[in-house]
Amino acid sequence: MKTTNEMIKDKDLWAGLNNPDLAMEDADIVVFGQAFDGATSVRKGAADGPRSIREYSYSITPTTEDFELMDSLKIKDLGDFQEENQEVLFDKVQKQVEEIVKAKKFFTMIGGDHSVTIPVHRALNKVLDDQFGIIHIDAHFDLCDTLSGSPLSHGCPARRATELDKVNGSDGVYFVGIRSIELDELEFKNNNPVHVINARRFQTIGIEESVKEVVDYMSQYKHVYVTIDIDCLDPGFAGGTGTPQFGGLTPRELLEFLRGIFCLPIIGFDVVEVAPSLDSSLTSTFAARKVITECWGHYWRKNQK
Repeated sequence: MKTTNEMIKDKDLWAGLNNPDLAMEDADIVVFGQAFDGATSVRKGAADGPRSIREYSYSITPTTEDFELMDSLKIKDLGDFQEENQEVLFDKVQKQVEEIVKAKKFFTMIGGDHSVTIPVHRALNKVLDDQFGIIHIDAHFDLCDTLSGSPLSHGCPARRATELDKVNGSDGVYFVGIRSIELDELEFKNNNPVHVINARRFQTIGIEESVKEVVDYMSQYKHVYVTIDIDCLDPGFAGGTGTPQFGGLTPRELLEFLRGIFCLPIIGFDVVEVAPSLDSSLTSTFAARKVITECWGHYWRKNQK
């Protein structure tokens, strides 16, 4: 079995699309991971997510599910950030994302628990000239001010985002797939505008209407970031995650929703909370792999026109 460092240098990584010798300015997409799960409140395991997803990226072809060949896509995988100290990790990641955004590169971040989205939001806030929107696809709001005593918990990234200068408070975030709420989140929701299509309403109004609602609202932004917690899926489809919640989205709903929102000016996306050790069948790993490659396909298709 290859080590993570060996994988990063391997041109067969990511269906053969990885080019370890490529300069960042020549890449179409920049990828990096954060192998960190020190901010979880329940079960650990998400630190192994980036390694697991990469490990199974060798066995696929560079095609979309519509059988389009995207072998012209140039991927540069920067590897994983690994630090035990959360603030040290976040500082390094923020600096890296700032560099990526300044280079005007589309990027993908692989977590890690959901706290690792915080430095990405911070970087976008620092580098972008305009306000940006966030689409938060998750079973949970992640609007806690603190969780388990920490303001940097995996239950806090959306709350920290609402405090950023370039995010228009809670008006700047659209939540999709939610089906759980903490008491302080409920208080926040009752006192602030919170835009949400919870899992039940998503199923009721359908994919097309859900896409339309989010796209119509997010079209006001020049840049949109998408953060995808794998637990947005029902645990029957993605059991390897720290805090699964029954009654989630189906794989088809998630894939079609992502396809629909890629008409927006999406600057990058992440997939977090994949914990392979919590599910021997690796359903979450394979789900994340599919989400990543299909989103790359949407980006590739959009830029062929």
